[in-house]
Amino acid sequence: MTPPKPTSRPDRVSLWRYFRLFRKDILSAQPQRLYRAWMAEFKTPFFRSYLTNQPELVGTVLKKRPDDFPKSDRIGEGLRPLLGNSVFLTNGENWKRQRRVIDPAFEGGRLKDTYPAMVQAAEACVARLRGQAGSVIECEEVTSHVAADVIFRTLFSVPIDDRVASQVFEKFRTYQREQPLLNLAAFLPLPKWMPRLHSRKTRKTAREIRTLITEMTAQRARMIEAGQAPHDLATKIMTTADPKTGKCFDTQEMVDQVAIFFLAGHETSASALAWALYLLATHPDWQDKLAAEAQGLDLSDFTSVSLLNLSRDVFRETLRLYPPVPMMVREATCRENFRGRAIKPGSQIVISPWHLHRHERLWADPDGFDPSRWAKGNEESCPTEAFIPFSAGSRICIGAGFAMVEGPLLLSSLLRKFRFEISDTPEPVPVAHLTVRSKDGIWLRLVER
Repeated sequence: MTPPKPTSRPDRVSLWRYFRLFRKDILSAQPQRLYRAWMAEFKTPFFRSYLTNQPELVGTVLKKRPDDFPKSDRIGEGLRPLLGNSVFLTNGENWKRQRRVIDPAFEGGRLKDTYPAMVQAAEACVARLRGQAGSVIECEEVTSHVAADVIFRTLFSVPIDDRVASQVFEKFRTYQREQPLLNLAAFLPLPKWMPRLHSRKTRKTAREIRTLITEMTAQRARMIEAGQAPHDLATKIMTTADPKTGKCFDTQEMVDQVAIFFLAGHETSASALAWALYLLATHPDWQDKLAAEAQGLDLSDFTSVSLLNLSRDVFRETLRLYPPVPMMVREATCRENFRGRAIKPGSQIVISPWHLHRHERLWADPDGFDPSRWAKGNEESCPTEAFIPFSAGSRICIGAGFAMVEGPLLLSSLLRKFRFEISDTPEPVPVAHLTVRSKDGIWLRLVER
């Protein structure tokens, strides 16, 4: 059974038609030829956009010369009311300073410290689902809840049931439904002084979320000052000084960072985990393999992570087929020549993990679900330079290592206790706004093992 994939648009459409399709879904607004093309040019009256699929060019933009291709301001136009000047939106020296402060909290050795909190979130999720065994459940709702729980437990040492945490979670769901990426300034080169025309509800929800995060951050600052703060991610980040300036984040900047940690960490993990459950429901043989692997391990022990080989392969294959962030936009700062095309400064360079991961010239059976391609010894079947679910280079996702522990753990924790089966509901249709989700949810039957 081939996993669902959005229908591509006709090759040529008007700008107005493209804008309407883009508002409906980023993925189906793109033409089929992008699954074979090394590069494609899109012209608008306001700017040129070049989608780049050739791995060598992707490497140039993300790895070899990242400073020449900073993150485009267009991608952040709709998110700035919530994310402010977080590490997700900044460029240049400001971004480098932020990464110097944040990166130590996510170093490899720190994962062992955060692991017990992940296990607690997984156990809480299993406990919540026991009462729903035998029914059809909406999996994206389940995975959003557990992913948010992981973020709050690892960041602030509080469960999702905490008063402030639960309010933040609910308001983030409201914010996502507002489709903040679909802002007019993403398409038009508006001057910086001009209002960005965010909807009143988007602005209101962003203010409410930031107020709640400010409350949590201020409380943590008081605990740090009193010597009573737990040794979690928030404490680590708030007490880390930039080695160059000697300064820590102030409250406002920490609020910006917490907002992106929650948005990126919760949204992307929830998306990948939900699609993984669907893929396993459609491939019960793989589901049984993962359940057997998990049942033979003590998942509360951090050393078990290295033994979740099948779960990790399935999670990688899910990230290939359904990369949570389907497109990344960079901006050329100088004249370039890519594949014979003269690219002017200010042009948008689009890198699409969605198309790169399914590229017909790079992958065998690009639309098929085959976790065995990631097994040891099959390296030749996996062009790793064409697999960038967390981006690549200096701007690789801060939480990439975190996600590759969290994903297999949550997946294994659920499958050792439950079986997920296809229900009578329609096949899910992938759409992309903030992340790749299903248009009408992913509905599966939950059966206790």
